[in-house]
Amino acid sequence: MTLPPDRSLRLSGASNFRDLGGYAGLGGRPVRWRRLFRSDHLAALTPQDGEALQSLGVARVFDFRGVSERAAVPYDLPGVAQHPLPIEPTVVQGLRSLVEAGETLTAERTVVLMQQTYRNFVHHNAPRFGELFAHLLASDAPLVFHCTAGKDRTGFAAAMILLALGVPRGVVMQDYLLTNDLFRMPAADGGYAPAEVMNVLWRVQEEFLDAALHAVDEDFGGVDAYLARELGVGAPERARLALLYLTDGAR
Repeated sequence: MTLPPDRSLRLSGASNFRDLGGYAGLGGRPVRWRRLFRSDHLAALTPQDGEALQSLGVARVFDFRGVSERAAVPYDLPGVAQHPLPIEPTVVQGLRSLVEAGETLTAERTVVLMQQTYRNFVHHNAPRFGELFAHLLASDAPLVFHCTAGKDRTGFAAAMILLALGVPRGVVMQDYLLTNDLFRMPAADGGYAPAEVMNVLWRVQEEFLDAALHAVDEDFGGVDAYLARELGVGAPERARLALLYLTDGAR
């Protein structure tokens, strides 16, 4: 029996770089391996990491980092087309605003801010996620999408892709939570927030993605309607996604 590929690529410069392949989608057909990758930012990749991406045939990268994030930590991958899809970070600014207002930062308050961030993905950032789907529909060339830590903007995008391919919600959540096993948090810098707050910021919780999915269900009538109305992924587009990214026994 042939073992499936490793989900984590174990890159030196991107700890959260992983494959979305293998999950059972529509009709029980697995997502194709080595086509869809999600990651933290790619600016710290080593030459060996770059060779690994080249061997995988990665031809396009989609970067959800905000404008300042991208400018502060740029990167270049020879032969790989970069597509910025900027979604500005809001949680850190929200925490700083609380500090400036004299409020105490707590883990509980941070969770609430994170949940609001995920609702914003649904309501305010749909055009960016829709752009990603347009690229997915145009070609099945191997790609990676990422933000800074590869957990929030990237996590929501991965969830929408897997749901569009028919992967069950429970499995989607399992993939989302893998960040907590893989992502290496940056070294403590003695910043403005206590450790318990930073631990919330640099990890993921079911409550975060649940907040987004609840908004999808309550405000748009479910995933199918949200995909069609907000992301431009109706029945014909989902059929094409299945053709491109689910195995059919011949690939």
